[in-house]
Amino acid sequence: MPFVVGLTGGVGSGKSTAASCFKKHGAVVVDADAISRTLTKSGSPVIEEISMTFGAQILHVDGSLNRSALAALVFGDSTALNKLNTIMHPKIRREATRQIETCASDEIVVYDMPLLIETDSVKLCDVVIVVDLDPDEQIERLVKNRGMSPEEARARIRNQASRDQRNLVATWVLDNSKTTSDLQQECASVWLGIVERAVKARS
Repeated sequence: MPFVVGLTGGVGSGKSTAASCFKKHGAVVVDADAISRTLTKSGSPVIEEISMTFGAQILHVDGSLNRSALAALVFGDSTALNKLNTIMHPKIRREATRQIETCASDEIVVYDMPLLIETDSVKLCDVVIVVDLDPDEQIERLVKNRGMSPEEARARIRNQASRDQRNLVATWVLDNSKTTSDLQQECASVWLGIVERAVKARS
């Protein structure tokens, strides 16, 4: 098995930037969001299961998933969110595990998973990196960069693990309160630690 690094953080925290940085250093990135998008392509069995559960209103006219409509439906309703998670998370985990297992034993895999803690996917990982951001700044970025209202941003944050819960399981915490360049420098430093641990794990 390759050496697996779990990468997580709250919505809008800058996880994708960190994943791109680690990829440049040589990591293989397994992206849970990309897996989710593949699973929910038009005509897929997963789309059918979601539409049967939540109704045709979460589909576009062409049958593709209306992600905004689905988000509006589930993020204000914990029961609906649990139903969606029950459909999606086992399938995401199964495909992520498959992708990880296809990697060579001498590779380092970064599993980019927003809900790493919530889905107990920490068990798949040798180490965990958390991209950390103050919740107030998180809300500001979601409003500015993703066009959410403050209320929508708060709802997304409430439905994820808390900052303390994430940081408690972290091997490393990346502070993303500064610039992208600062985050990239932190990633470069942490990468050296990852490589060191991977070498020890294989010896």
